[in-house]
Amino acid sequence: MRVYWLTQAAKDVPLTNDWLCAEEISCWNGFRFAKRRADWRLGRWTAKVAIATCLRWPTYPRVLAQIEIRATPSGAPEALLPGLTTPLAFSISHRAGAAMCAVSPIRMKLGCDLEIVEPRGDAFVTDYFTPEEQCLVTRVPRADRPAFLGLLWSAKESALKAIGQGLRLDTRSVAVTPLDGQPDVSGWSPLRVRCAGNQVFYGWWRNTHGFLHTVVSDPDPECPIALPVSDYRRDLIDFPDTSSRNERVPAKIAS
Repeated sequence: MRVYWLTQAAKDVPLTNDWLCAEEISCWNGFRFAKRRADWRLGRWTAKVAIATCLRWPTYPRVLAQIEIRATPSGAPEALLPGLTTPLAFSISHRAGAAMCAVSPIRMKLGCDLEIVEPRGDAFVTDYFTPEEQCLVTRVPRADRPAFLGLLWSAKESALKAIGQGLRLDTRSVAVTPLDGQPDVSGWSPLRVRCAGNQVFYGWWRNTHGFLHTVVSDPDPECPIALPVSDYRRDLIDFPDTSSRNERVPAKIAS
């Protein structure tokens, strides 16, 4: 099953808000703290560009403004898109001034996460990891443990998003196992996550310049495919204006 992915940095987000719809601008204005506002904008921008590119829509502001991304009662994001009749799944994550979005044109259980490599204490391992994962950690040289722990944590978050629960569930209810095999030419390596209830997700991970990316899904995903990024500032001539709220169709997504 094909899954596409995109990362964006804070510098990639336009200074203007013409790519946000009115409801999103209202939501953004409601945040009190600058960091929360910036992280929220970065996540929305990354998701909109990823979704538009996956659907082969131009990433012109007027087009992106017609893709509304809003929070559901559970806290997971939901997308409304103009006239879309095909299923869609996507997941968003942001960390340390960067954001990631995984998207598939096929409805599926999908989760992604973005983490940074950073030191973590022994208490973190004891509190959040299963006995089997703790055993894996002891086999990793100490110099490599920050990256390994980041991988395990990120994969857990991806799986919990795919389930639709996020960190509301105990992180020890999912167990991550990196799988043997050489990384793909694009740097992705396989992994497996076993969840309570015998549900299993397969996915991929990569470490790029200290950022750990993970993607899991059910059905099993092929190696994630990077999305190209076009110039959102280019003029648009023939994209229909379907900005009416009644013409936007909810899309199934993952947080």
